[in-house]
Amino acid sequence: MDTESKITEEEIEKLYIKLKNDAESGGYHLNPDINFTKRLVRGLLINQKRYGYEACPCRLASGKKDKDLDIICPCDYRDPDLDEYGTCYCALYVIEEILEGKKKVRSIPERRYMEEKRDQKKEIKMSGDKVIDIKYPVWRCKVCGYLCAREKPPEVCPVCKAKRERFEIFIEK
Repeated sequence: MDTESKITEEEIEKLYIKLKNDAESGGYHLNPDINFTKRLVRGLLINQKRYGYEACPCRLASGKKDKDLDIICPCDYRDPDLDEYGTCYCALYVIEEILEGKKKVRSIPERRYMEEKRDQKKEIKMSGDKVIDIKYPVWRCKVCGYLCAREKPPEVCPVCKAKRERFEIFIEK
């Protein structure tokens, strides 16, 4: 019996509900096409059983967790993809306009191997003589103080649910 046939509808539903609740509590949205989304959830479960971790079902995992940390769902590329394209690479996560039907899901390029962009850093001098390198600007929620390092602030603050426009640059790239 292969790994895929061992996945039950109950397992799919359980993980779907968990992902949906986690997404919504963090200010994210799952794709509103439930059949499509549940096929992705099945892929996550297959990868969980196959490799021991939920690698993105739309990417080729190596089977070595330390090499695949960037593609364990939610992957490192979800937020930049949502910011730029309105959906993550596999379209599991979408922005509110797609959820509401105002925009359509479209295919997007794979950004996993864009090493040169990911490795750009800026040195920041901290108090004393300590210097740190940063790859992304740091955004601060003006409502609750939540900090995140990414190209753009999140659509919704995962802590207080304030909208994107309530964020300010805390440390520039």
